[in-house]
Amino acid sequence: MFDGSKSFKCQECQFHFFINSACAVAAVIVNKAGEILLTRRAFEPCAGMLDLPGGFVDPLETAEQAVVREIKEELNLEVVATHYMQSFPNEYVFSGYSVFTTDLGFICEVNDFSAMQVNDDVSAYEFKAEGEIDFEAVSSESIRQVIKAFFAINRAESLDSN
Repeated sequence: MFDGSKSFKCQECQFHFFINSACAVAAVIVNKAGEILLTRRAFEPCAGMLDLPGGFVDPLETAEQAVVREIKEELNLEVVATHYMQSFPNEYVFSGYSVFTTDLGFICEVNDFSAMQVNDDVSAYEFKAEGEIDFEAVSSESIRQVIKAFFAINRAESLDSN
């Protein structure tokens, strides 16, 4: 677990290692019924729990490129538009090691779900309406926050259009 230290310095060689946040993306994809697409994690951490499509941003890749790539890799879906929402901090613990991430939430548009299939680190997918989501079954606090932020934005936009 994180002890609050932001850097470490080797007393022998004087190398200074800084703990920085890695960048990750999470996609909210909505079907025509207004339900969001949730995935099930195939592997640890949190195997079997609900998640959003997404993953780490590769070196020299934009967040927008990453979210399009991750959705293609995980679900074989073609993204036609991306809309950035906001970011959320996360501590991703893998094999006992903390990777700190800044999870960037995107709303992604997909026109055709007919070729959708699970791949990569996704074991299943399901569409859920807001009231159907068991937030205790969602894999991380940051993903819960992305989902909640999406529904808050959606409600605000509905109020504005009335």
